[in-house]
Amino acid sequence: MDNPVTHPMEKTVPSFPLHPECPDLRRLADNPAEAVLRAEADVVAAENAAEADRYRRLEDQEEAQQDGRGVTRRTFVAGAAATATTLATAQFVTTSASFAATKTGTLIHVFLYGGLDGLSLVAPADDPVLAKARPDLLLGDDSLALGRGFKLTSAFAPLEKWLKAGQLGFVPAVSDERLSRSHFQAADACNLGGLPHETGGRGWLDSLVDSLGKGTAFRSVGIGSTLPRSLVGTNGALSLNSVGSLRLNGDDRYRAATEKAIRGLFTGINHPVEEAVIEGMGALSTAQQLAAKPYQPAEGVRYEGVGYAFQQLAQLIKGGANVRVATVGMGGYDTHENQGTRSGGQLHRRLGELAGAMAAFFTDLGDRAADVTVMVSSEFGRRVASNGGGTDHGHGGVVTILSGRRLAGSLLGTWDGLSDLDSGDVPEYNNMFNVYGAVAQGRFGLTTAQVDKIFPRKKFTPMKLYA
Repeated sequence: MDNPVTHPMEKTVPSFPLHPECPDLRRLADNPAEAVLRAEADVVAAENAAEADRYRRLEDQEEAQQDGRGVTRRTFVAGAAATATTLATAQFVTTSASFAATKTGTLIHVFLYGGLDGLSLVAPADDPVLAKARPDLLLGDDSLALGRGFKLTSAFAPLEKWLKAGQLGFVPAVSDERLSRSHFQAADACNLGGLPHETGGRGWLDSLVDSLGKGTAFRSVGIGSTLPRSLVGTNGALSLNSVGSLRLNGDDRYRAATEKAIRGLFTGINHPVEEAVIEGMGALSTAQQLAAKPYQPAEGVRYEGVGYAFQQLAQLIKGGANVRVATVGMGGYDTHENQGTRSGGQLHRRLGELAGAMAAFFTDLGDRAADVTVMVSSEFGRRVASNGGGTDHGHGGVVTILSGRRLAGSLLGTWDGLSDLDSGDVPEYNNMFNVYGAVAQGRFGLTTAQVDKIFPRKKFTPMKLYA
């Protein structure tokens, strides 16, 4: 549905195949795959009508029950028609976890790829260790005050309103002993909720969805061209660049007829895929309705840069799509040089773009923001010492929480200072997966036992993050 491409059947079926019951396929569509699919749907519809008529003529109900399970039709999953059907529906059949909508809020995980230098986001004020180790990367006098003697980069000034309201908080010194200094390994573990062999390659957000009960086809959404590892699993997350890009592949001229054909083929087949297709088509319908007219954010709201991804989520949430978990990715945080912590600096600009996007998002949501939590994290932190303009890969990082619920403070979790570094890195005072789990627990009201199931090989220890 996202980013339609040339249909694969156009490569395997160079010319229109003859169909014994519908030879003139060109009248149905120019695209061979869609033409075959619609021809098959016509045949199935005729067979259903004939079968229904046959059962109506049966005088003995018992005989009817012995003869079959009601109105049936021949199996259509064979030959070229089956291939065409599979290809035409493959992108939405996977939206199998789709049920009645529920209203217990939305968790959005923003992942900053590259390894955010957490000490350039929040840091203890006037710390002698920092003054000695990174004199060129200290937060400026324009920083915002946080609790427990910390300060926050001025790049997050767009979020000051929520900071003062007790809805913006930071957990420092966050990591896990299984994370290395490799971008790939650490990011993989963070998104999976453990090592690949521990999780079976399943993402932690997909595991979380298991505990959230029923939801719509939009209950797990990744904004981007590829599905992030955190959403990979069994719950059929959607991946889309924009709400408008969620559409059925194929020629626009025949899309309505193709959708009708798919509904006919997958209705009354007494198979789990029936529900998946019905709900998938519902998702298509919802997306088409939302995209039918240009999205208009709330007055004064302007989305820029990574804010475009947040705009898609705002459109879905305000449009009633009932998004439960979602992801946004943002790169550019591997700051080995020209890092900068003040206005004009490379990292300062990236953080400013992120803060502006989050502020626009919560402003746009209005009252709906009460049911939304945004959690921002990265694969690892960076070294305490500067390397002369930048920082190298390190350990303990920072998790940012922006929530419609009031938080327990602006600086959350454990902090025992920088007097005893971990081989030159910020120590792990707060386990990453305890933080992830506590954010999800507070957002959705999960039990400790439910959170325990999300992270294999890690016993969940609850944290007080919310007031």
